[in-house]
Amino acid sequence: MKNAAVVEVVEVTKTYPGGAGIRALAGVSVAFAAGTFNAVMGPSGSGKSTLLHCAAGLDRPDSGQVLLAGQEIGGLREPRLTEARRQRVGFVFQSYNLLDSLSVWHNVLLPQRLAGVRPDQSWAREVMRRVGLTGRDNDRPSQLSGGQRQRVALARALAARPEVIFADEPTGALDLSTGREVLGLLREAVDAFGTTVVMVTHDPAAAAWADRVVFLADGRIVTELADPTAEKVAAEMMSVSSR
Repeated sequence: MKNAAVVEVVEVTKTYPGGAGIRALAGVSVAFAAGTFNAVMGPSGSGKSTLLHCAAGLDRPDSGQVLLAGQEIGGLREPRLTEARRQRVGFVFQSYNLLDSLSVWHNVLLPQRLAGVRPDQSWAREVMRRVGLTGRDNDRPSQLSGGQRQRVALARALAARPEVIFADEPTGALDLSTGREVLGLLREAVDAFGTTVVMVTHDPAAAAWADRVVFLADGRIVTELADPTAEKVAAEMMSVSSR
């Protein structure tokens, strides 16, 4: 169901130790619905990456709840937390996080094999075709361009059929044309596969690919924008940054 929340964050707080402590999140509540493309934006230090990491189960909140497909994961301990992520979540990061000791094909299948699941190789082939990697099975990541490596990361995420893909600045290291291609593939993951995408970005043009943009400042959600355009996002970012 498109209106059901696949990811829900409820009154989440997060403070990092040191000196007086750095408050990254201050009681944040937000839900991301199934089959939607969501962008998260805010000034540097606003808490947007911390929100993504807590929502994805990569970081633990100090308080509050994180629900993934209805399962509360904020308090889960390993290995149950890892199992929940592997069953439901895909990741696409700016740094790609590929293993150069493995071929493209084995990078794509790695999360499923780590989860002890027999990979659906026919689906993985289809995903690689859709992201433009046909014929690159035996290449190593070091032999690929930045855009091609990001395509491998996206194929790796999609091959496991996740309910949600978390993307942290997925176009940050790419040129404009390649960045558009990657954003188009994320958009296709939502529209064709019903995947939920939650993407942190600093780029208004990237955020304009989303259905909804959530803006943070000082660890709190301050506003959001539906049906965004690059111009509307840029204007809202200026307003948020000046608060």
